[in-house]
Amino acid sequence: MKAFIFDLNGTMIHDMDYHTQAWQQLLNDELGSGLTWEEVKPQMYGKNQEVLGRLFGPDRFTAEEMDRLALAKEKRYQQAYRPHLALLPGLGEFLEKAHQRGISMAIASAAIPFNIDFVLDNLNIRHYFQAVVSADDVTFSKPHPETFLKAAAQLQVAPADCLVFEDVPKGVEAAQRAGMPAVVLTTTHQAQEFELLPNVLHFSPDFQDAFFQGLV
Repeated sequence: MKAFIFDLNGTMIHDMDYHTQAWQQLLNDELGSGLTWEEVKPQMYGKNQEVLGRLFGPDRFTAEEMDRLALAKEKRYQQAYRPHLALLPGLGEFLEKAHQRGISMAIASAAIPFNIDFVLDNLNIRHYFQAVVSADDVTFSKPHPETFLKAAAQLQVAPADCLVFEDVPKGVEAAQRAGMPAVVLTTTHQAQEFELLPNVLHFSPDFQDAFFQGLV
């Protein structure tokens, strides 16, 4: 592969429970929604505004209200997760080896720049990535392939020569629709949840097993 394209949350860092917690607390505290963890967790993909639309319908909030709630949620998430912020085991070494080999790398995430910057700058890993595609850069969220196709275009690498790292079925579906194979980090979902997606090459809880050594 000529390029590696990484999802961020749940793929590079193990933080999805903190996102779910921040949403649940915000929506229950501010809106009295009474949503349970089990109701919120399946909605943890796509743009924040899309999460609100799936949970409450498309007409519940104005665009300004959705933007305010989305930012308030991210501030809660960052405050709770900051003491635990760390790359998945083995990822730091994997990024360094890929960088030394001249493999192009990109972030392709449904997160807003506020959250991507929080990770890249606090962990001092921005220099590994030649491209960053955020929620603000696309019209259509995963499972639409736009996020991954934009990352490949920015890297100037053909989609078939890109390997995607993901943690959710919708993300792997987006990779498949982009014509890209994928590696799944099982931080959030189990292997059986991806059984209908033929582009998965490997499952792993982190970046430490021998498969990753073979990539770099």
